[in-house]
Parts: sequence; C-alpha cells; structure tokens
Amino acid sequence: MFETTSKTVPVTKEMVREAYRKVRRNKGSAGVDKESLGDFEEDLLNNLYVLWNRMSSGSYFPKPVRSVSIPKANGKKRVLGIPTVSDRIAQQVVKDYLEPRLEAQFQGQSYGYRPLKSAHQAVEAVQENVRQYAWVIDMDIKSFFDEVDHELLMKAVERHVPEAWVKMYIKRWLESPAQQSDGTLIQKEGQGTPQGGVISPLLANLFLHYVLDKWLTKRYPGVAFVRYADDIVVHCQTEAEAKQILEAIKARLTECKLRLSEEKTKMVYCQDYRRPKKKDYGKKFDFLGFTFKPRTVASKSGGSFIGYGMAISQKAQTRIVDGWKQLNLHRRSDLTIQDIANMVNSQMRGVIKYYGKFKLRDLQRLMWRFEFRLAKWALNKYKRFKNSYSEAFLWIKDLKRSYPGMFYYWTLFKHV
Repeated sequence: MFETTSKTVPVTKEMVREAYRKVRRNKGSAGVDKESLGDFEEDLLNNLYVLWNRMSSGSYFPKPVRSVSIPKANGKKRVLGIPTVSDRIAQQVVKDYLEPRLEAQFQGQSYGYRPLKSAHQAVEAVQENVRQYAWVIDMDIKSFFDEVDHELLMKAVERHVPEAWVKMYIKRWLESPAQQSDGTLIQKEGQGTPQGGVISPLLANLFLHYVLDKWLTKRYPGVAFVRYADDIVVHCQTEAEAKQILEAIKARLTECKLRLSEEKTKMVYCQDYRRPKKKDYGKKFDFLGFTFKPRTVASKSGGSFIGYGMAISQKAQTRIVDGWKQLNLHRRSDLTIQDIANMVNSQMRGVIKYYGKFKLRDLQRLMWRFEFRLAKWALNKYKRFKNSYSEAFLWIKDLKRSYPGMFYYWTLFKHV
C-alpha cells in the first residue's frame, strides 16, 4: 500500500482509500469511459494514487456523466447521471469531508439519504402526524434534480464551506455535462445536479434545507412536515391553513427557481372515525411506496372502526408483479423450482422487509400472485397435472411442507 501524505489540497490517501471502500460496497455501473468497478480494481493502487495526486494538487477534473433513462410507473422516464468510478470515489471523498458539518445543520424532519435515517422512519413519522393533523399537502416538486439552480445552491454551500478547494470541485461536478447514448454532450446551463451522483443527495438536502425545511419551521411553526429527499408531505390542522400554506409554498419555490407539479400536488383530507366526512377532497396519498387512506381497524373490544393508515401502494404492487411477469416463468420449462427460488429470493426478501415492516399480512395477496405464476410454470413443465391448477397448487403445498425454506416467503406466509 502507498503511504498516506497530503499536498496543497488537504485530501489524504487514506481519505481516497476509505471513499473507494464505500463506493465498492455500493457497487454501481460504469460511466462514460465504460470502466467497471472490476476494471478499475485491476490496477487499483495506481488508479487510487492517480486520483489522489490529482485531487490533492487541484488538477482533478471530472468526466461527463453518462445519461441513463429509467422507466417510471407512470410510463415516463427518469434520467440518471452515472459518473465514472473515479468520479464516484472523488465525490465520496468530498461527501465524507462535508457530511458531518452539514448534518449538524439539518433538521429532524428530513430523512432521505442521511446517516442513521431511513425511509421507514419517514413513513412512521407521517403515520404519527396523520393521527394529529387532519389535512395533508402531498407535494411533488417538478423535475427537482434537473432544475436546481447552481447559483443558489453555491450560496447555500458557501454558508458552511469556507474551503476553496471543496467549492471548486463541487462547481466542477455541477457543471459537468451529461453524455447521451449517441455521444452527444448536454451542457447544464446553470441548473441541475445529476440524480445518480454520490454527492447529489447531500447537495439536494442542503438546498431543500434552506428552500423548505428552515423556511417552514420559521414561518409556520404550528405545522408538521416530513421530507425524504424531494418527496415532501406537509401536515396542517385545518382546510384554510392547508390552502394558505400551499399557496405560500408555491410562491417560495418560485422565488427559489423551482415549481410544483400541478397534476401531482394535492390537498388530502385524512378522514377517520373522529373526523366528519368531506366530499370535496381526496382521502388518500402515496408516500415512499405506501398508500395512506381510511382503513378498517379491529378494536380491542372485538369490533372495528375507521382509522387512517398505510399499506403497500397499488403502484408498488404493480411494479413488483410486472417484474415477475417479465421473468416469463411459464415459458421456462428448462428451470427447476430451485432455480426459480434462486432467481427471486433476494428480490422477494427486499420487498417483504421493506413493505412488510409495518403490516406483514398485507403482503399475503401479493405473494399469492407470485404463487399463481409458480403454478402456471408447473403446469407447463409437468404434463401430469393435466392443466389442473388445483393439482399444481397441491404439489406446491407438499413442497412447502418438505422444503419450507426454499422460497423466502414460504417461511412467513403459511397459507398463501
């Protein structure tokens, strides 16, 4: 290993090594240079040395980010910007350097991409708030990562970052163009931070800290809010208050060169057994893959009442089932059932651990939809079932008894 020293810019070799270890854990695909993490590691010590030498001397310049389009649930596409492996490590160096300082400024209502914070904590906070506040502003900032203003963002950076070298590298990353699949370079023109960059979530949190978090706390101390990156829910006590704050937020975002998505932003009435009915507003909203709406809740006395709570959203279920459909299991008679288990268990474990965190039983119907596809595969593979779904399901039931751990969900749902 090379020795740890520093030069003009106080980036040490140990800082670069630690950043590499974090990037390696997070994996990720190749950037515009087509160099994968494996390729980078073939000459690891030299590559890390070159990066350190350039960063510590101020001569480091990032390459363009690679534009990748990811399908969204609404049929549109989200554009991610994928930096090269070297650039991801460089961004991680600066992120590690800045994060403790900025974390000391951020508020507790911000949960996205922060140490010791999680999406589950954000969902729990919203669940707690809807019990206390009858109204929700379900906000969607239009094209946030594409429209962040560089000048305003750098003003926020300068409030906490006196080091010229840090500001220099952040500015270079912000100005780095995006390269399309045909090689065309798209210049930033003073706005946007790549959704996919290592440092982008930290910069986004800093920007929205000043645009919304601090502003809301100061101007409207009586309301509650929960923010996960650019997903924001504001809780209000009355309809009039919600209307007033929504208009104020629109004006605030305009002032900060952002805008709300009119078709996705709405006021929601959190109706439960304590609150009178209202017909003029919707009664449900989605947040981080969960739908909040009125739900029947069993009481301790044996009866039931209407509460207001969350469960996995229909959009999330559709996305998961579509993924299973794309496996085309019914056309893969070459596979064994163990092969299928190996294919889906990791993904299924993630789905159940995330969406089953609060109400595991709500996933039973979703797991049945997978089991139906499994039965369909069995019918095509084994002709002895004579196209009888009941025979296929009985066969699966026998397998559950003999090999209960084959599929991850079998250990959790005995009666799917």
